[in-house]
Amino acid sequence: MNIPKSTLPRIVIIGGGFAGIALARELRDKKVQVVLIDRHNYHNFQPLMYQVATGGLEAGSIAYPLRKVIHDFPDCYFRLAQVKEIDVTARKIISDIGELTYDYLVIATGSRTNFFGNREIERNAMSMKTISQSLNIRSLILENFEQAVLATDPAERACLMNFCIVGGGPTGVELAGALAEMKKAILQKDYPDLDISKMQINLIQSGDRILNTMSEKSSAAADRYLSALGVVIHKNIRVQHYDGKTITTNTATTFDTSTVIWTAGVMGANLRGLPAGSLTPNGDRIKVDGFSQVIGFENIMAIGDIAVMESEKYPVGHPMMAQPAMQQGLHLGRNILRKISGTPMVEFEYNDKGSMAVIGRNKAVVDLPKFHFHGFFAWLVWIFVHLFSLIGFRNKAVVFMNWVYSYINFDREGRLIIRPFKRKSFTAFTTDEV
Repeated sequence: MNIPKSTLPRIVIIGGGFAGIALARELRDKKVQVVLIDRHNYHNFQPLMYQVATGGLEAGSIAYPLRKVIHDFPDCYFRLAQVKEIDVTARKIISDIGELTYDYLVIATGSRTNFFGNREIERNAMSMKTISQSLNIRSLILENFEQAVLATDPAERACLMNFCIVGGGPTGVELAGALAEMKKAILQKDYPDLDISKMQINLIQSGDRILNTMSEKSSAAADRYLSALGVVIHKNIRVQHYDGKTITTNTATTFDTSTVIWTAGVMGANLRGLPAGSLTPNGDRIKVDGFSQVIGFENIMAIGDIAVMESEKYPVGHPMMAQPAMQQGLHLGRNILRKISGTPMVEFEYNDKGSMAVIGRNKAVVDLPKFHFHGFFAWLVWIFVHLFSLIGFRNKAVVFMNWVYSYINFDREGRLIIRPFKRKSFTAFTTDEV
């Protein structure tokens, strides 16, 4: 990989997501050599990908070059590569551009879409874990309406205008709300020769309420907001099959649709090489101790979505969200420095700052540790938090100006089919792998 030799400890970070960047920043100006590896050359702000998928933002406004993140970090290097395997005996990683030894290895590979082993759904449904997939969804949505204009068969037109989102978590709820606002304010102007009132937006949830990781108060508010926007919420329904045209479920309910967007779950994007004893039973995530050390190793750590740190409060690990990942990255940076200097490490404690979801214009729900609120103020809080969390002043400014423009004009400028979407043949692994 052409990394200069150094007398300083080499820390290799696999993954440039929230956890990996937080760790790299914490190690800045310290007496260590840092190598950051990712298969993309940018950091992707995943909480706003649904806005790329629905034309609210362009992809460049939620992505930030990883080299720019670390360009002024001394003795810090980035390599564009896909890591294939870890050789724990030789203390090296094996990638598509070569091998690299490490003194400390940090796995921050994040997560990928979980289809729960259903290959048919994986082949025919859309995922939204990468920017490329978000752009594919945007293209498919717009292509559907272009085809619907030409369709002479009412059943075919109805299928093209029926959108089914599987999974009632924050991503599914936010995407459903964004589609509903497109239907309400934009699509009827773009397609005056279509009866946009026939457009259907179905949100399918296997449990008895949406946003089931949030408070019941927030869940009920989100339910009301979506219903008012025209989204049909189906609860206690589990999707079993989707052949590209028809969804069949565990009930008598079926859906004829050409578009299924799968937001029903994620799983760890694990790497080969770690022993089974260091992994969760299904092998997709890595078990770590309170110091983020992989079970069975002292020089290999894991943070973010890929890591499972069991505790009394979090028996199945921390939520697979940005906040735990960033906090683990910062904390691990300090612990690695303590370890190098020979001082005792400190166990990680997650500071739960709350969770939130936006449903649409002036509508959001926010759960803080001691308060739950929704409506216009929650929407303002959501805007502030997401703007503050974006990397780079330009991205903050561009996103803010886009939101102001959209709010004033009831419009979304990103309704462009830059690259027509074509379904690819199924392969064993989807494109959202690390």
